[in-house]
Amino acid sequence: MMRVLPTPDEGASNRPGNAVASFVLDSTWSDIPASACEAARLWLLDLLGVAASGSTTELSRIARRHAAEHFGAGSRSARMLFDSRPVSPQGAALAGAMTVDAMDGHDGHKLTKGHVGCGVVPALLALAEAEGMTCDREFLTAMVIGYEIGTRAGIALHRTASDYHTSGAWVAVACAALGARVLRADSATFHEAIGIAEYHGPRSQMMRCIDHPTMVKDGSGWGAMAGVSAAYLAADGFTGAPALTVTDASVSDLWDDLGCVWRIHEQYYKAFPVCRWAQPAVQSILDLRERYGISNREVDRVEIVTFHESRRLATVCPRTTEEAQYSTTYPAAIALVRGRVEPEDLVGAALSDPEVLAVAQRMVITESGDFNAAFPARRLARVVLHLVDGTELCSTDTEARGDPETGIASAELRDKFHRYSDPVIGTESARRIEEVVLALGSGQSLGQLLNDVLARP
Repeated sequence: MMRVLPTPDEGASNRPGNAVASFVLDSTWSDIPASACEAARLWLLDLLGVAASGSTTELSRIARRHAAEHFGAGSRSARMLFDSRPVSPQGAALAGAMTVDAMDGHDGHKLTKGHVGCGVVPALLALAEAEGMTCDREFLTAMVIGYEIGTRAGIALHRTASDYHTSGAWVAVACAALGARVLRADSATFHEAIGIAEYHGPRSQMMRCIDHPTMVKDGSGWGAMAGVSAAYLAADGFTGAPALTVTDASVSDLWDDLGCVWRIHEQYYKAFPVCRWAQPAVQSILDLRERYGISNREVDRVEIVTFHESRRLATVCPRTTEEAQYSTTYPAAIALVRGRVEPEDLVGAALSDPEVLAVAQRMVITESGDFNAAFPARRLARVVLHLVDGTELCSTDTEARGDPETGIASAELRDKFHRYSDPVIGTESARRIEEVVLALGSGQSLGQLLNDVLARP
């Protein structure tokens, strides 16, 4: 069905941010560096593994049921991620982003203090199916563009707004931009779309969920839904306020390097499915455990020195997956007891493990002024294990593994994908998805990927 777009605005070429519109709407496969495409493939694989695992959570089940009941398919439809039920593209974006966010093991960015891929990828999958995208090169090009827009919009929002807003606030802008591209909008319509998305995006206050962990989490699902909806609204002639995170003069430096600096390379990898702020402490304990070959039974108490935001992850005895993920002590206790932190450690009966709970209750968290000053560019922790025999084992000042400065081996990321996805969708399906994702850009049809990841496990 042909979509009628508003008449182009004759003054659009003079608008602030028109170069951004050109980057989003006019960039082609040949404009994207091979290294950025490779990064996109790996982040996509990682996100799909996290989504597969996330689909087993109560949060995801509720979100998908909600989308099926309240976001019914109309003239356009898209299947939900790892579900197969058709809903509206807005509903598919909502449910998919919530499913990724449910397991909290996805890539992120230090300066945005959040995550772009968990909203961009489900929105792009929904738009691709709803609008009949068939080219894998176009999909990968659009994904890179989404990361570039989302990362910059996130940094811009932190610079211009006093509250710490969830990722959904700026993911909405990125998803609207992608919607405008997929719908083949003109520059004027692009600006309306991102303006609607920025205005309607969920400017939810992240620290409220840190202090009271629930399923609202990082707002990514609502942001993805708002962004996709904004693109369709703009295409139908709805108008929006200016998107100041893109067009305001105070953030112009963030947009001047589009097409020159590729911020998809600045994303970090999560080794564990918990809040990034807890991961330095988890890594410190795993390092000490391996270095000294100790077990939790040899430890009398644990002292964690970290930064303020990590100390705010204060749940000690979680009752839900969300409380376990937004905790510093609980995943640190899991690491000491089990030598790992995996999805199965954060759901169901695992939350009642008396051994883990006992260790968590013997932990003390304090703040370091130096660590506070280093945040958010660096997230640091130091752990002291006080052993039963009086020995003290102290870690170095530790950052989480997977930061962009140090990187991560692709083999580790692929192994994580299989650990997260194989138990849910089966080894054969996971291997096929891996092969398809890592071959994206070869000129193949996008149909195989869509059928594999939008099917019910």
